[in-house]
Amino acid sequence: MEETTGFTAYTLYQAIKLHFTSDYDFFKYNGKTNVSKDSFMHSKSKYSFYKLSRKYSYDDLKDFYVANFIEHDVNWVGEITGPEGEETYKKWQKRIQGLTYRFEQDIMSLMDSVDEPNQLLVVKNGQYPKLLVSAQQGDIAIETLVIMNDIMNFFPMWDKKIDDTIIWPTYKKRCEKYSPFLIYDKRKFKTILQESVKENA
Repeated sequence: MEETTGFTAYTLYQAIKLHFTSDYDFFKYNGKTNVSKDSFMHSKSKYSFYKLSRKYSYDDLKDFYVANFIEHDVNWVGEITGPEGEETYKKWQKRIQGLTYRFEQDIMSLMDSVDEPNQLLVVKNGQYPKLLVSAQQGDIAIETLVIMNDIMNFFPMWDKKIDDTIIWPTYKKRCEKYSPFLIYDKRKFKTILQESVKENA
């Protein structure tokens, strides 16, 4: 277990932020960035990082950052060190702990909302498909959308057909950046999805 210090909390934050906001890949570079101890010591937020380092282990802190970055546009660490950041993390933990159940419930709900499964993915006249609307409105978990796309890879099709060039690309990037952090049994979830599609076809 890697020790969490103020500096490691700072470097981890910078790496996660870069991952979600740029072309940097947290996994490719193993969370390494070129931030220095000097930049940390001159950071106005360094006490927030000391506080976080005392509260969380390294792995928990990584999850805490990810949970907040998929929920909000985080501009500086102070936005997530208060009760709101903690609440966002707790909600994320709850979703992850019950991931299989939540996925099953979301899929059932989605299938009940259409006459046939394909209607969830169809883009009509450049408008958002039903599945995307359900995710953005919070009717289903973002994890459900990310997992479905990981299994079926429909984002490229949506890219070509959705007219919106502002909100959709940003949301898509957030989902794609989140995907490698989401650990799940792909075979099991694929079976859940396939069986539900068969039942509702």
